Amino acid sequence: MRCHLLLKVVGTTVVIGLFFLAYFHLLHHPEYSVRTVPLTALDRIIPFEPAALFVYLTLWLYVGAGPGLQPDLRALLAYGFWITGLCAAGLAIFFLWPTNVPPTGVDASRYAGFSMLQGVDAAGNACPSMHVASAAFTMLRLRDVWRRIGAPALLQLVNLTWCSAIVLSTLFIKQHVVLDVISGALLGSAFAVASLCAPRLAHRFNEMSRLLPFKKAG
Repeated sequence: MRCHLLLKVVGTTVVIGLFFLAYFHLLHHPEYSVRTVPLTALDRIIPFEPAALFVYLTLWLYVGAGPGLQPDLRALLAYGFWITGLCAAGLAIFFLWPTNVPPTGVDASRYAGFSMLQGVDAAGNACPSMHVASAAFTMLRLRDVWRRIGAPALLQLVNLTWCSAIVLSTLFIKQHVVLDVISGALLGSAFAVASLCAPRLAHRFNEMSRLLPFKKAG
């Protein structure tokens, strides 16, 4: 955690800040017609739970653990590359296919914190849920960290539980619907798996290239 601590803090803040600048621009200036994400049967039975807002907001602490636990500059830059790619992919989807969530019929502004949430994280650019995507990406990357250092199983359980709680909180506060959550989880997981496989594939490619025969010039 002490390794390049200042760079980790500043870098994470900059990436999140730039993402939200682009997010709000697309939210208020959509290039195409905004479509409403349909409800599923599960959405109709999930209750509104305002207390879940606290868990929802813990994402901003949770995502910092991913870059915060990278052991050296090379790993940190690679992590930054992939999480930036995830954010760029989400923004590209929002540009090409802007969406919002259907009316919930719940006056959430009566509850503490929801007026601020609706002003900062409006229920547009809904699908895929980048809240869920970033949580899924972080969970899989932290899972790999704990595996590599031989961490106790309790840390793996805490990691999975925290991620799951954040994902569920997006449904309980009616910020997202089930289809947003599923697509966000798939997007975040895809980038996490790609980021973990890329170094291994590059290493295998280098090993294979050393074994290839070559001819001397002339």
